[in-house]
Amino acid sequence: MFTKLLIANRGEIAVRIIRACKEMGIYTVAVYSEADRESLHVALADQAICIGGPRAEESYLDGGRIVAAALATRAQAIHPGYGFLSENAEFAALCQKHGIVFIGPSAEIIAKMGDKDTARRLMKENGVPTTPGTDILKDAKEALEAAGKIGYPVFLKASAGGGGKGIRLVEHPEEMERAFQTASNEAEKAFGDGRMYMEKYLNPVKHIEVQLLADEKGNTVCLGERECSIQRNNQKLIEESP
Repeated sequence: MFTKLLIANRGEIAVRIIRACKEMGIYTVAVYSEADRESLHVALADQAICIGGPRAEESYLDGGRIVAAALATRAQAIHPGYGFLSENAEFAALCQKHGIVFIGPSAEIIAKMGDKDTARRLMKENGVPTTPGTDILKDAKEALEAAGKIGYPVFLKASAGGGGKGIRLVEHPEEMERAFQTASNEAEKAFGDGRMYMEKYLNPVKHIEVQLLADEKGNTVCLGERECSIQRNNQKLIEESP
């Protein structure tokens, strides 16, 4: 069992992790940007350390600063929460390099599944049906050509995206250039990665998820399926599970 854990996130997710750690008797370290100095997660943690400026690129997306904070506070593990660096293979590898446990998948698994473009290609190679779409798009011009072949409406999606960030619905060709730039810029700010790909927009559909939990010894359990169709701005409001 860890005795000291650093949370590489902010807001509600950091608060939840801190509360869980308190129940388990684990000492917590919060990291925060200059803009979050007075945030709740900073107040609740046993220890807090500033990791940079108000922009995410200067703080929560800077893996080097976060690992440095963990080493300085002698945290044994890092919990990434969701978003930010939670699906960043380089960050997971950096933690491992410095002897810090990354709470989440290995760098190898994240590289395969955390990047949506790589995951799509892996599914295709293994015969899993996928929504009609593309690999990484170079620019809006290539996206326009691809949409013409797939057929409108289409979804532009960030390869490193999550949490509803970096997604734009494009229903007409004249919307493509602005949608591409907006989604790419949003993904760059949120994840440090502005690469985009495209999928056919399907409607009406249900958003169903299946979650698997696995340990380092090969034991795997399915946690059941979740109905996640009630959403706002591509962000789930309610998840319903048996």
